[in-house]
Amino acid sequence: MAASAARATSTVHARSPHHPSSTVLAGARVVLPTGTVEGGRLVVEGTKIVKDAPADAAVHDLSGHWVVPGFVDIHNHGGGGASFTSGTAEDVLRGVMTHRRHGTTTLVASTVTGDMDFLAHRAGFLSELVEQGDLAGIHFEGPFISPCRKGAHSEELLRDPDPAEVRKLIDAARGTARMVTLATELPGGIDSVRMLAEHGVIAAVGHTDATYEQTREAIDAGATVATHLFNAMPALGHRAPGPIAALLEDERVTVELINDGTHLHPAALELAFRSAGAGRVAFITDAMDAAGFGDGRYQLGPLEVEVKDGVARLVEGDSIAGSTLTLDTAFKRAVTVDRIPVEEVVAAISANPAKLLGVHDKVGSLEAGKDADLVVLDADFTLKGVMRHGEWVVPPRTGR
Repeated sequence: MAASAARATSTVHARSPHHPSSTVLAGARVVLPTGTVEGGRLVVEGTKIVKDAPADAAVHDLSGHWVVPGFVDIHNHGGGGASFTSGTAEDVLRGVMTHRRHGTTTLVASTVTGDMDFLAHRAGFLSELVEQGDLAGIHFEGPFISPCRKGAHSEELLRDPDPAEVRKLIDAARGTARMVTLATELPGGIDSVRMLAEHGVIAAVGHTDATYEQTREAIDAGATVATHLFNAMPALGHRAPGPIAALLEDERVTVELINDGTHLHPAALELAFRSAGAGRVAFITDAMDAAGFGDGRYQLGPLEVEVKDGVARLVEGDSIAGSTLTLDTAFKRAVTVDRIPVEEVVAAISANPAKLLGVHDKVGSLEAGKDADLVVLDADFTLKGVMRHGEWVVPPRTGR
């Protein structure tokens, strides 16, 4: 599957004054929606991918490498030591840049359970960063979740998903809310799902104690995402199949997976891919502050988290508290450990989440007219370069 470990040099020709922003990426394995092109050629003009380039455009020789679309993360709480729930604008941008340097060129900021007034205020604050183009939207994970499956959420602050209260957060986000995770079996859950669907916001089933039948009802009402499938929900049972079976079997549902080797056994990942198909899987990080930063003590909302050997757990209770994952690591693990075909990984990490967000006309695949968001990987699938909107965030390291 991997290209031979050829060492490539980067050759950059002088740019024409008539085409100061034309760049050709040549020689790599380029993953397109139609498949992988050996020795491919991708042309970037300004911030976009285009079909043709002038003869004297700058050329990067990426022979022996892969070029894939920029990653799209729809569930991310922070990174680089910064929290999207509590940090300043500078903190949030530091977290965004941490993940961007790991290939995530489109990122939705996720909040954790908090006081309703605080979350509403936070939504207004984050919406400004969405409007500036730094974030792709807001995801509310909590407080409308089950105390039986709360994970790393403060139980005292949990509440039933009353549609009026859910609507309060949506309105506070000023059109930038993209997703709300709900325990849809709770009072008001189904009505909240319908309300979210009517307003074009994704209703995600998660942190739930729902039965198979209750989950089916939620999907019929408009729920379309499974929040980190398998985690924070009842296990799959042969007499009580629970939410997992309902979410995997329904063509209307996209399932989030945290592929860090801690949240899921490889067999669970394989089960999800086989049952749902590559077109209904979205890799996420569910990252918290420590992603790209290191071990230590952190705050996740009001709760204290200890990160040891890259695994985040609550100090009290020992529940897994998000992850320290970045999507380049998830990509490499999927190909090299889980043996998932590269094209299917690209779908799960770029195209599928972009479609969910309704931004697939701009990002999620390498096609003319779309944003020049891409990732360069070496033959071993280690990240070597990141481009966002035609600018190198991480210049390709392809020399000897």
